[in-house]
Amino acid sequence: MELNDVMRTLAKNWLMLLACTLVGGLIGLGVTSVTPPKYQSTTELYVSVRSGDAAATGDLVQGASFAQLAVTSYIDVTTSALVLEQVVDELDTELTAEELEEALNVSSPSESVLINITATSDDPQTAAAIATTTGNVFSRVVEDQIEVSNADDESLVQIHTIDPGTPPERPSSPNLNLNIVLGMLVGAAIAVAVVLGRKQLDTRIHSARDVEQVTTAPVLGRFGQDAKISQRPLIVHEEPHSVLAEAFRKLRTNLQFLGADAEERVFVISSAVPGEGKTQVATNLAIVLAESGARVTLVDGDLRKPKVADVMGLEGAVGLSDVLINRAELSDVVQPWGVEGLTVLASGQIPPNPSELLGSPTMRHVLKDLSEDADYVLVDAPPLLPVTDAAVVSASAAGTILVVAAERTKRPELAQAISNLDSIDSRLLGIVLNGLPTKSSDLAQTSTYGYKESPVSRSG
Repeated sequence: MELNDVMRTLAKNWLMLLACTLVGGLIGLGVTSVTPPKYQSTTELYVSVRSGDAAATGDLVQGASFAQLAVTSYIDVTTSALVLEQVVDELDTELTAEELEEALNVSSPSESVLINITATSDDPQTAAAIATTTGNVFSRVVEDQIEVSNADDESLVQIHTIDPGTPPERPSSPNLNLNIVLGMLVGAAIAVAVVLGRKQLDTRIHSARDVEQVTTAPVLGRFGQDAKISQRPLIVHEEPHSVLAEAFRKLRTNLQFLGADAEERVFVISSAVPGEGKTQVATNLAIVLAESGARVTLVDGDLRKPKVADVMGLEGAVGLSDVLINRAELSDVVQPWGVEGLTVLASGQIPPNPSELLGSPTMRHVLKDLSEDADYVLVDAPPLLPVTDAAVVSASAAGTILVVAAERTKRPELAQAISNLDSIDSRLLGIVLNGLPTKSSDLAQTSTYGYKESPVSRSG
């Protein structure tokens, strides 16, 4: 996924990102409110080597180096049983030496003679008492038991308390601001991961950019969603000044250019899977072609689930299937429609062997005969993936237009449909994107000047 795609996906899902970020912040606030406060108090000790009044400079330097080396070992001494058991006795606390060790953190800045003893407790007074008492006991243990001179029982090391532990005014944890920020960051990160993960797993076609990932064939038309399409399927006839009607005229123009070099202008209109809107595209395209003065014959080549006759308001009991089995003459079953120059060949009775009929020499003769009397022959064919009917018909056509349902058709489905066409050397003229969201940038390419928008949806 390219950076532009990532940014576009995140921008599209900004509401989810914002919601997850706010929820994360609220969770951080909630965690803070139910977490018991902890207080920390620190005692700072200074370690030095005892020297005489007349000590030479070299002795002082050597003593300072010894103190630095000793501090490393003293850190472990601070949390030893020798020190902590005495601290427990002096504090007269119910804490054990092990629990006291967990409450202490002893550290020393690098290359220094300072020791920091930090105590953590639920009570600020207790934290200060533990830190101070531990520092005092540690000092006594080192001076009286560990670093005692054999000569005069005087300690070689002196430990001074330079910053005794005091009760803190505010808890060290939980940190309200930090927890809220962390919660928001975690919430945002989760949202980004979910959005991008869903995008990566989502193989549906949403826009022309997704089509470009599958094929180099041009996008010939773009149509938006319309929940009322079933009530007015022939939108270019019922609302000729709508945005959709203009979009079909643009599709007509594109088809005229693409089919200009075809000797027989027989075009198959199909889709990868059912329900992508191929019948609406075929019927409305036939009407706008006829309105331009062309002679057009619309053929219902879907001998399994025919819809053209119902959409056009014609009798469909006799039609193509009857011609293919020599039960009717072609000229007797072709019906004129309301627009001058437009005729319709319904499907007829549903046969038991549609693939064989559509792939027969008789079907090729039918298409040839129709093309001799028409400028355009449009065949509404079945979907390519469920059955082979459309591929069979496409072999006898000048080219195929695939209708793709945005937000529904998957890229692998489109790729397989195109592969089926390639396997029989059928020419893919282009793609029609149907059912685009009304706010899709692809629809912005359709002019709305002087028209009221009335997009189409998927059906057939």
